[in-house]
Formats: sequence, C-alpha cells, structure tokens
Amino acid sequence: MVDFTKLTEALGDLDEDSVLEMLNQVMDEGGEDAQKAMDACQKGMEIVGQLFEQGEYFVGDLIFAGELMTEAVDILKNALITGEQGETKTRMILCTVKDDLHDIGKNIVRSMLEASGFEVIDLGIDTPKEKIVETAKAEGIKIVALSGVLTLAIDSMKEAVDALHEAGIEGVKVIIGGAPVSEEAKIATGADEWAHSPQKTVQVCRGWAEAS
Repeated sequence: MVDFTKLTEALGDLDEDSVLEMLNQVMDEGGEDAQKAMDACQKGMEIVGQLFEQGEYFVGDLIFAGELMTEAVDILKNALITGEQGETKTRMILCTVKDDLHDIGKNIVRSMLEASGFEVIDLGIDTPKEKIVETAKAEGIKIVALSGVLTLAIDSMKEAVDALHEAGIEGVKVIIGGAPVSEEAKIATGADEWAHSPQKTVQVCRGWAEAS
C-alpha cells in the first residue's frame, strides 16, 4: 500500500519518478485509494506553492509541478470518475480572459480542480466574453473561473461578468484568479470571489458545488 505522506513529500520535492511510481501502484492495487492519492498530491502542490512564495522555487518549478499534476490526474482519473465523487461531478468553465495569453496558473488550477472531481471545460487563453456566455448557456454552467496575469485582465474580467449577468444566466458564480486580482478587483469586476492560490480556488468552487 502506498504511503500517502511520502507521496505528498515526493510531489513537494518535484520527484517525478517517485510520484508516478506511487500513483501507478495505486492503480495496480485497484484504484480504491485514488482520491486519497489526489488529496496527497494536492497537499504536495501546497508545499510547492509555499516554496515558490518563499523564493525557493521559481516559475519553471511551478510549470513542472503543473505538468506533474496533469500526469497525476491522467493516471487516476478513471478511478476518480467511477468512484462516489464521480457520480456528483460538477461541470465548470475555466479560461484566461481576453487580451491575456498566460496559461501557467490556469493549467495548474485545472489539474487541481480535476483532481477534486470537477469536470473542467477549459476555454484556453484570450477568451472573449461571448464564448464564455455561449458555453455557459449551452452547458448549463453555474461556476466560472476567470484567470489573468496582466493588469488589463481586470477589465476583461469585468466585461465577462457583466456579459454573464446580462445574458440572464441564473445562479452563476464567478471566481477571478491571478496576479492582479484582489478584494478591490473582486468588487470592481462584480465577481463573487477571488484567489491568488489554486488551493483557495478549489476550496471556493467545492463550496459552491456542495451548496448547489
């Protein structure tokens, strides 16, 4: 049986070989502990985030960690989907807003949301408000996560939030994330919540999904 504390430590250390070996062992043993493995990986990502904030890890390390989380989800997703959590999967939209081409943070958030049982419709980068509204309507989406790194992303976030409300989509919740966001930005854009960390984004979206 996999030692999940060691799995957390391995991901925090960006030890790809050990992480993948333990995840494959979980699947070889039937996949029943897939959610425990994902929880361990999330804790490992928290370590990565803390080390980045402390200046011990750099952007390249964040990119690698995001890719490693994507691999983790790919290995475990079949077991996650067929488990209890899979029966209540919540679909949501994630994208980088118009005029912003950054996707490192978005991709890390996507991996962590998928690891938490969400079905993420990733609209990519430089996403116009019209595409967000069109997808939300077509898919019956109630949670939208807007990402951006540039200061000008705040304007695009506001336009997207306004467009969702003008489209009359009932009950939709919007969280904004990225370097320029803040409590002030949340108020300015009309969003429901904001986050700098993938962990908070997941926590907020989980809360919304459970309340719906």
